[in-house]
Amino acid sequence: MATRHFLTLLDLSPEELHYLVQRAITIKNRLRAQGPSYAPFANRTLAMIFEKSSTRTRVSFETAMAHFGGHALFLSPRDTQLGRGEPIEDTARVLAEMVDIVMIRTFSHAGLETYAAASAVPVINALSDDYHPCQLLADVMTWTELRGSVRGRTAVWIGDGNNMCHSWINAARQFDFQLRVCCPEGYEPRQDILAAAGDRVTLLRDPNEAVVGADLVTTDVWASMGQEEEQAKREADFAGFQVSEAMLDRAKPDVLFLHCLPAHRGEEISETLLDDPRAVVWQEAGNRLHAQKALIEFLLLGRVDH
Repeated sequence: MATRHFLTLLDLSPEELHYLVQRAITIKNRLRAQGPSYAPFANRTLAMIFEKSSTRTRVSFETAMAHFGGHALFLSPRDTQLGRGEPIEDTARVLAEMVDIVMIRTFSHAGLETYAAASAVPVINALSDDYHPCQLLADVMTWTELRGSVRGRTAVWIGDGNNMCHSWINAARQFDFQLRVCCPEGYEPRQDILAAAGDRVTLLRDPNEAVVGADLVTTDVWASMGQEEEQAKREADFAGFQVSEAMLDRAKPDVLFLHCLPAHRGEEISETLLDDPRAVVWQEAGNRLHAQKALIEFLLLGRVDH
């Protein structure tokens, strides 16, 4: 099988992504019924390259490989020659001689593409400055578990047009739902990503208007990693964009709220929103484990029908 990479949701077909979501649900249900008895990756190794810190990403990938009978190897710039200036392509070629699959959490998406182009083993984007596709697998899995097919439904993104927003736009294309992106002026998603989505995505400015009749509402922190010096300006610019229980009341009665976490209570969300039953963020976070299991399995083994 030719080497496949997962750098954005567009690297897989809509049909393959649908398979992954359903496969993740199957893997999750099996784990709950039988424990971690399915171990297809004995003696297989996942290299995890972290240039950005993480809780959910590291724990979910490392646990996924442990459950599957394999091994996850944590690498940071401090531990490798990447931190001392070794060309990205050289590191990719070296690791491909030793490990079976690579996961990278980094800043530059262009650097990630350079790495993947030189890699003979699958490469997974576990977050870059432009995209966060693994989170969207877990998000769509959660939405599907709780509400069935997402096709034709309406999701609302409130906040910065950042990497998460870009991946939600790609998800609207690939899973065939409507997305309303609501952000202040100056914080729009990249125009090329927005344009490619066509009429599946609508850009709005008023969050209270955007959520009316929505099936799902989601947001992210106002200042992502590397933007901390902009915190005060962003807090002022995003005034009125806090998601609250009252805002969710304007959506459908069975609306769901998602957040990739970590959340800043009192900023992009109200202090108590995560305690509202419409917020399913803990299930969403846990689904990172199962969605990434399905992804790793697919990249290494292809489709599995058991």
